Amino acid sequence: MFEEASEVFDNMFKSSFPLTFIVFIPAVLILVSPLPAEAAHEFTVYRMQQYDLQGQPYGTRNAILNTEARTVEAEVLSRRCVIMRLPDFSYQEYQKALRQSAGAVVIILPKNMSAVPQDIVQQFMELEPEMLATETIVPVYFAMEDNELLSIYTQTLTSSSSQGSLSAAEVLLHTATANGFQMVTSGSQSKAISDWAITSLEGRLAGVGGEDLPTIVVVAHYDSFGVAPWLSYGADSNASGVSMLLELARLFSKLYTYKRTHAGYNLLFFVSGGGKFNYQGTKRWLEDNLDHTDSSLLQDNVAFVLCLDTLGNGDSLHLHVSKPPKEGTPQYFLLKELELVVASQYPEVKFSMVHKKINLADDMLAWEHERFGIRRLPAFTLSHLPSHRLAQRSSIMDVRSVSPSSRHGAGEPTAGPHVDMQKLSRNTKVVAEALARVIYNLTEKGAPRDLQIFTEQMQVQEEQLSAVVDWLTAQPRAAQLVDKDSSVVTTLEYHLGHYLKDVKRHYVKADKRDPEFVFYDQLKQTMNAYRVKPAIFDLLLAVCIAAYLGMMYLAIRNFGVLYSVVRRITQPKTKVH
Repeated sequence: MFEEASEVFDNMFKSSFPLTFIVFIPAVLILVSPLPAEAAHEFTVYRMQQYDLQGQPYGTRNAILNTEARTVEAEVLSRRCVIMRLPDFSYQEYQKALRQSAGAVVIILPKNMSAVPQDIVQQFMELEPEMLATETIVPVYFAMEDNELLSIYTQTLTSSSSQGSLSAAEVLLHTATANGFQMVTSGSQSKAISDWAITSLEGRLAGVGGEDLPTIVVVAHYDSFGVAPWLSYGADSNASGVSMLLELARLFSKLYTYKRTHAGYNLLFFVSGGGKFNYQGTKRWLEDNLDHTDSSLLQDNVAFVLCLDTLGNGDSLHLHVSKPPKEGTPQYFLLKELELVVASQYPEVKFSMVHKKINLADDMLAWEHERFGIRRLPAFTLSHLPSHRLAQRSSIMDVRSVSPSSRHGAGEPTAGPHVDMQKLSRNTKVVAEALARVIYNLTEKGAPRDLQIFTEQMQVQEEQLSAVVDWLTAQPRAAQLVDKDSSVVTTLEYHLGHYLKDVKRHYVKADKRDPEFVFYDQLKQTMNAYRVKPAIFDLLLAVCIAAYLGMMYLAIRNFGVLYSVVRRITQPKTKVH
C-alpha cells in the first residue's frame, strides 16, 4: 500500500511542479498570516518649534513619524524613533540621535514639574536655545509622562540596553523574538501658515492741563516662548509683566477719575504681540504711529517708555537701558524715584541700572525697549533678571504649576521659574509709587521720601494680580497659537477697555514677498504606539518558510527514495541461523 502511495505522490509532483505550491502555500499562508497590529497606547505629542525669522529657519522641519522605537542605549539609531526621558536627557545624547540620522526624537516630560530637581530643570532650560539654534530635519516631539508611556519606555529601554552585552547570534535571536513599538503620528507634513496676524492692543488715559502734554508709555508683551509652542505658558515671562500692566492701568484710572488727582501726563498702555519674535508687534505699532499717521501721542512729547518683563520673582530689580539717562530728563527722574522708593520702603530689594548698547548686527534684540531706542524714543525695561541671556525668559519650564498654598506665599516653591505673588505685588507697588512720584512731581514738591500713595482703597490687589497670572498661564500663548479671535486677545481687550479709553487693536502680517517671520502648522498631534515584531522577524520568518517549503518539495519529489530509506532503517533485523 505504501509503495503505491509513493508512486502516486512521486508521479504527481514530478509531472506538475506548481501543484506543490497549490497544495502547500495556502496552508502556510493561513498559518503564518500576521494578526492586526495592536495599538498599545494613544497619546498627545507636541512638536518642537518650526518658524522662519528674517529668512533664517529655526527648529524642526518635519512632522511625519512612522518608525520603530529605540532608546539612546541602542547601538543603531538610524531611522528609529529615539525615546528619552527628561531626567536622563542630555545634549550629547540628543546630538548622537541626530548624527545617526534617527527617524525622530520623542522627549518624555514629567507631569509634575515641581518634583523635578532644580539642576535638571536648569540644564534643560539652558539646552532649549541650543536645540532651536539651527534647523533640524528630524521631527522632535514632546510628550507628557503617563503610566502607559512609561511602560513603553521601560520595555524599549530593556530591549535596547540588553543588546550591548550579547553575542551576535544572541542579539539576532533577541531582536527577532522581542516585541517592539511602532510610533506613528496621525497628522500630515507641516506647511507654512499664510496670512497669520499678530495682534497687539493699546489704550490710554488722557492727561489734563493743555494740548502738548508729555506721554508716558507702559509696555508688556503677552506671548510666551519655549522649545515647543503648545507647552509654552510663560508665567514669569511674561504673564507677570502683563498682570502688572493691567494693575497699573486699574490704579491710575482711579487717580485720573478725580479732578484733584488728574495729572498733566498722558498715559499710554500697550500690550504687544510677537514679543518673542523680535518684538514684531511693537515694530509695526511704531511704524504705524511714527510713519503712517500725522497725529499720534508717540510723535509729540514722549517722556519715556517703560517696558515690563519678568517681574514675578527675585529680590532684585534691574533697569535695562540702551543709553544712560541724562540728568534733568523725565527718564532720569524715574530712575531716581525707583531708587528712592526701593531704598525707603523696600530695603531688601537690590536696585541697579544695567547699560547695554543696541547691537543691530544681532538677529534678535535683547529687550523690548530697544525697539523704541532704534526710533530714538527714550525707553528702558524693568526686570528682576540681570541679563537678557538667561534661559528662563524662553523656556517651557516657565510654568505656574505650584500648589495653592504657595500661591499665597506659603508652601514649597516649584522647581524652575515661577511667579511669587508676594514679590510680584511688591514690584508692582514699587513701579506704581515711582510713576506716581514722577507724574505728580512729588520729590520737587518736598513730599516725604517714605510717602505711600497706594494704600487702603488704592492699594495693589494681590488677588487680582494672581487671578490674571493664573488665567494667562492656564493656556499656551505662543505667537503661533494666538490669533485675532483668541480668548487671550478678547479678554485682554475687555480688561483694558474696563480701565482705559480708546482701546484699539493693531495687526501685523508678514510681507508675502519678503516675510520677516513665517509660522508653520502641525504643532500638536496624536501619536500611536503599536506593539509589533521587528522587521528582522519578518525576514527570518520568510527564510524559515522558504526552507520548510524547499524541504517539503525535495521530500515529495523523492518520496520513493525517502520511503525506502525510512523502511530500511525501521525494518526489524532477521536473525540468521
